[in-house]
Amino acid sequence: MTASIPVRAAITAVHGYLPPDLLTNAELSRMVDTSDVWIVERTGIKERHILKGEGLGTSHMAAEAVRGLLEKTGTQPDDIDLLICATTTPDFVFPSTANLICEMVGVRNIGSFDVQAACSGFIYALTIATQFIATGMCRKIVVVGADKMSTVIDYTDRATCVLFGDGAGAVLIEPSERGYGIMDTVIRSDGSGMPHLHQKAGGSRMPPTAETVAKRLHYVHQEGAAVYKFAIARMAEVAREIMARNNLRADMIDWLVPHQANKRIIEATAERLGLPMDRVMVTIHKYGNTTAATIPLSLWDYEPKLKPGDRMILAAFGGGFTWAGAYVTWAYDGAAVAANGNGRSTSS
Repeated sequence: MTASIPVRAAITAVHGYLPPDLLTNAELSRMVDTSDVWIVERTGIKERHILKGEGLGTSHMAAEAVRGLLEKTGTQPDDIDLLICATTTPDFVFPSTANLICEMVGVRNIGSFDVQAACSGFIYALTIATQFIATGMCRKIVVVGADKMSTVIDYTDRATCVLFGDGAGAVLIEPSERGYGIMDTVIRSDGSGMPHLHQKAGGSRMPPTAETVAKRLHYVHQEGAAVYKFAIARMAEVAREIMARNNLRADMIDWLVPHQANKRIIEATAERLGLPMDRVMVTIHKYGNTTAATIPLSLWDYEPKLKPGDRMILAAFGGGFTWAGAYVTWAYDGAAVAANGNGRSTSS
């Protein structure tokens, strides 16, 4: 008697959105004491997209990504059972950004909520989505990673303003009986890392006041050396744990999909795992660090190169600290999707 293949939650489509306005290194060098050479050498970033326009928030980018996702898959809004948004820059304290996205794309009467795990948020959200598929409660789930980091960046602080960009990426999660899908995930955190990477004011501990605004306390505070050290160690650690749990060797991995924080962190993580850079997804040079959006945007960018069964290790590290990893086998032919005219775009 042949054992049946278990139903797995699989990524069956991906789409992204990048706002049209670019902030180049040359422009940054006119704003702070920096240069294109300095930025590229230390981060690998050449440009980043910035969302401009009065009243536009994270939800507007996320909704564009979700609209594109539904259109390219022929999915109707009524078909969606759940929407999860990973973000560090919600439009409001409440309602949730996920709630706003649903309204914008015409999704009604479903569960929707935000996940806040900083740059690890997308993998956290994937982990949650797999549970709803595994239990049979949902058949179609949209997971979005989106951030408008330009709203919390101090453009007089050279250490942080060169790093971040705005963007959104969305994936469709569905059951798969072909054996492909989200095979395993690991999520971790350590709150003692908070002093090294956080936003000082704006929450219930230090509510907004004229004084907090004057003291520029509503921007990202980062201690770069500490974050760099922890990011490399934890991303490699969680990737190795995922590989060990699933009996995977480096030569069995088709793609490492790392959070795009810094090119040197990406390279160091790949080196520790024994993976060559031609099997590592890298988009930081053109998008910068889009926080919860970096991993889905990388999948979108590389979609035309992806084949059914491709083995991927996803790894992320974020403020708090948080870190997470996932083992994914790709479920569809990305090249065929691109050939059908559903490839990448910065506007839909």
